[in-house]
Amino acid sequence: MNAIDCIKARQSIRAFRPDPVPAETLNAVIAAAQWSPSYKNSQPWEVAVVSGKRKAALSEMLIGLLESRAPLTPDIASPAAWPDAEAGRIERLFKLRGAATGIDLNSPEMVIKAKKANFSFYRAPHVIFLYQDGSLSLWSLFDMGLFAQTLMLAAHASGLGTVPQAFLTDYARETKAFLGIPESKRLVLGISIGYPDMNTPINKFRSDRDETANIVRWIE
Repeated sequence: MNAIDCIKARQSIRAFRPDPVPAETLNAVIAAAQWSPSYKNSQPWEVAVVSGKRKAALSEMLIGLLESRAPLTPDIASPAAWPDAEAGRIERLFKLRGAATGIDLNSPEMVIKAKKANFSFYRAPHVIFLYQDGSLSLWSLFDMGLFAQTLMLAAHASGLGTVPQAFLTDYARETKAFLGIPESKRLVLGISIGYPDMNTPINKFRSDRDETANIVRWIE
């Protein structure tokens, strides 16, 4: 698989087979992601891979916090608003996904259901948490995005599926304490990972992309 095909074929997977991924495969995917570029080669990323009983216990804790309406403790705040162009793309996603899957993310009840699915890691056998020192600048947050994308592409090239999950940082303080991650660290993203179950309807849906002409200016 060449790089362009890998980029275009990767998609967010929301249903996984239960088979665990060999540790050496997961390690190889993470090692590939380490070749991501970073500001001054600072490599501002740290990784926690959670599986088995600890993953199940973490899922139970997160769902319990959600059901008890515990206050959110994210290290990175959710956007309060979106500019018109970005808001339009989000609304289009909600409409297309709703039509294809029956999931209406404008419904508060459906958002709760979606969060529970997130906190169950879509039944993936593993979840990867990405974090970094909380004193790092926004440049390092950008670098973490590069690392996350490279990790997901390496996973896809290895026959694995992934889904990046911002919801998994809703209870960052509690999650870090559960995983033994110092409070001084910034929890950036959770990524469920495993072998994709492509027979499920949710994995048949793919989001679209804007026309390239809408985002590019040619200046000569």
